[in-house]
Amino acid sequence: MSKDSIKIIAKNKKASHDYFIEERYEAGIELRGTEVKSLRMGKCSIKEAFVRVINGEVFIMNMNISPYEKGNIFNTDPVRVRKLLLHKAEINKLIGKVAQEGYTIVPLSIYLKGSLVKVEIALAKGKKLYDKRQDIAKKDQRRATEREFKVKNLY
Repeated sequence: MSKDSIKIIAKNKKASHDYFIEERYEAGIELRGTEVKSLRMGKCSIKEAFVRVINGEVFIMNMNISPYEKGNIFNTDPVRVRKLLLHKAEINKLIGKVAQEGYTIVPLSIYLKGSLVKVEIALAKGKKLYDKRQDIAKKDQRRATEREFKVKNLY
């Protein structure tokens, strides 16, 4: 594996449906014991995960990393709180934005970058129901035009 190769482990597909993504950040993650081995096997879920800033540090909560089968006593709690590693300036920027009404931090994906495990987090603003309906209508319209284009080009 080269230094820049990226292998996606888990993706939060619901995030782009529920939020307007404003800014993206790449963060390292503090892992213990056999969690890296379990992540390399792809045993991770961030569907229910969320990010909080506590005392000037960023933590990811409810991220589920399944225990490594061959790990025995070295396995840790699958949904424990894990610290994210960001620069102080990035953390301060996130704190300032989250203090504003409607902003939150959501995890978008977890991936291997070379030999390191990274988390892509985003500063996001919640969508209202009518925004979600507009997005669904746009997707449906795009699919219909692609279907028509495909049918026209077959004959």
